[in-house]
Amino acid sequence: MRLIVYYLLFISLFVISACGEKQELKNSTNVFSDYFYPIDTVPKIYLYRDVTNGIDEKFHRIYIEKKSKNSRLVVDIYRTPGKGRLVVTERLVYSIQNKSIVEHAVVDINDELKPAKLVKNGLIPVRKNEESLFASLYPGFRDSTYIYYEIKRKSDGNEIQHKVMGKDVSCIIFKDNVTQAQRNLRTKKTDVMISTQSDNYFAQGYGLVEWYTTNKKAHYKLEKIISQKEWEEIINRYNY
Repeated sequence: MRLIVYYLLFISLFVISACGEKQELKNSTNVFSDYFYPIDTVPKIYLYRDVTNGIDEKFHRIYIEKKSKNSRLVVDIYRTPGKGRLVVTERLVYSIQNKSIVEHAVVDINDELKPAKLVKNGLIPVRKNEESLFASLYPGFRDSTYIYYEIKRKSDGNEIQHKVMGKDVSCIIFKDNVTQAQRNLRTKKTDVMISTQSDNYFAQGYGLVEWYTTNKKAHYKLEKIISQKEWEEIINRYNY
């Protein structure tokens, strides 16, 4: 019971500053809808390549999920090949209507995907020059610890032409401020694990096509969209 109380207090520590912000995004019209992922009944798997060293790959699987009467868009983010089994490490579930996050899940120490506590659901800004706030809370890898994960995102909405898989495509850039902190509920100690900025390119008809941190230690570009059949072959290769 005491841990539950600490858990609730931990949430309040991080969200009190955002209480005045209207980020629930209910029944709103998002001006960036054209740059969102395509709404398609056929799942798509995006292969991103690390520009810095050319070896590291990331896979995002994008698909539509029906729940009750509503359809949602799901982005499953997979662990980098070579760092263990190819499993989903994070899941983002978007409302198709307003592009808000309706569910967030993160892998635990046993490689099982567990639901996170959504604190704020605004990962895609609603309007130009308006900052969105996404925040979630989930158990850490150590006993009595929780991870607070926050993304503040903003875009001026200026459209640019950018190379996507060799073609010039209309894009916008979202600028992120990312924070990840670990809170020990017994010692009441908080350690900031990640505090960084990144630029994220979203292309018309594609969604996320490129991202990099300000120092470009991490820099990924969309290299290929692979079929479900190819994806099954990749899964079998890494997991069996």
